[in-house]
Parts: sequence; C-alpha cells; structure tokens
Amino acid sequence: MEGMRTLIVDDEQLARDRLRMLLQKEPDIALVGECKGGQEAREVLERGGVDLLFLDVQMPEVDGFEVLEGLAPEQLPVVVFVTAHDRYAMRAFEVRALDYLLKPFDADRFRATLQWARERVRRDRRRELSTEVLAALDELRTRRVYPERLVVKDGARLTFVRVAEVDYVEAAGNYVSLQCGAQSHLMRQTMAETEAQLDPARFVRIHRSTIVNVDRIRSLEPLLGGDCTVKLEGGRQLTLSRSYRDRMRTWMGGTV
Repeated sequence: MEGMRTLIVDDEQLARDRLRMLLQKEPDIALVGECKGGQEAREVLERGGVDLLFLDVQMPEVDGFEVLEGLAPEQLPVVVFVTAHDRYAMRAFEVRALDYLLKPFDADRFRATLQWARERVRRDRRRELSTEVLAALDELRTRRVYPERLVVKDGARLTFVRVAEVDYVEAAGNYVSLQCGAQSHLMRQTMAETEAQLDPARFVRIHRSTIVNVDRIRSLEPLLGGDCTVKLEGGRQLTLSRSYRDRMRTWMGGTV
C-alpha cells in the first residue's frame, strides 16, 4: 500500500514532536506536514491529499472541532482526535466508534490507534467515517457541557475551585494562575488547555497570557497602539491586546 499521507495538527511543539517521533518509525506512514493552528490545518485539508489526520481538540482561536466543521465530507480524512481534558468529547467519540489519544499516551496506545486508522484507510472507509465525525461534532456543538469546578492539584491535596469565583486566569511559566479575589491557585497546564475548559460565553481570552471572566469587567479604556485597559470590579487592571480585540468585539456585539 502507498504510504498513508498523514498530517499532524497540534498547537504544542512537544506534542507535535512526540507524534512525529512515533510516526517516523512506521514504514507505511508518509508525513505530509505539521500545523500548529486550526486555520493553517483547514487550508491544508481543503487542498486534499490527506489520508490520516492526528488532530488536537483544544487549540486557541480555531479548535479541532472548528477545523472539521468547515470541510466538505469528501475532504475529511480518517481522523484520530488528540485530547487532554474533554471527557464529554471522548464519550461522543466512543459512541460513534471513532478513535482518540488521551494525553499523555504511551507507545502501546499509539500503536493500537494507528492500527485502527490503517484498517479504515485500507478499506477506504473515509466517506463512511466522515458521516460519524460530522454527527459527533453536531452532538458536541449542541450539548457540550463546561465544568462548574476546576481541580487544582498540590501534591496529594486536591482543591476544588468554583469557576464562577475565578476573576481571571494568568499564564505563569508552565502553570496558569486562577485569580479568585485575594486568593490564587496554580494549575500545571497551558493557557490553551484552560481556555478549552471554560465556557466562552463567560470567559474571553484578551491577551496571550490572560483570560478574563466577563462578569468581572467594569470598563474598557482605549490605549495608544490599539490596546485597551480592562478594569475589573475591585480595581484590578488588565490589558486587552490588539490581536485579541476581535474576541472581545464578538462578545460585545461588535462595539469594541
């Protein structure tokens, strides 16, 4: 069989490196590219020629679901979803007999998933599977549930933080800091992973290192250069970066 033309899509460099390393050991795999964002991935897929897609579910700006929603059924390859947190998504995939890799995954799990994908590509089941993928996306779009609490691990201790009490989230090296009034809680995960856990109707990314609870916003004040100062209840001031103004504009109905 001609090498399976395979595309990796993940916003995290380490995740792409891990998948590439595993795929390069397989003689029947022909890597056609790597994408670190959803928009870039959609452009590649629209050109066709991809048999197998490893697709990160949680990505900023254009996530894995949005990548596929913009494609025609005949453009959809066999898809292996890669996810870190979305348990509801995993249930949807399982019901539809779709496969996924839960980060962090080991080599045995990867090989089993790759064998599943080989069989689908070999039997040319892509068109049949595209129906299942689109059905799963419809289910996720209409029924996706966001957590009401976040779990913070500190050694063996678990702290449950109510999402409604989070004022904003800040990047802190390899962690994110949940700011809740006078308290803060560190979680070892990326901003992109945190953003994917939060309801976009309640939380907006305003900077590459900041997500804000929109219920805490008191005012916006323009700055030179296109940025804005975001003033929260209680006096805290954050920066709305020019590159993230579209997100705030969408939330405000186009008035920023």
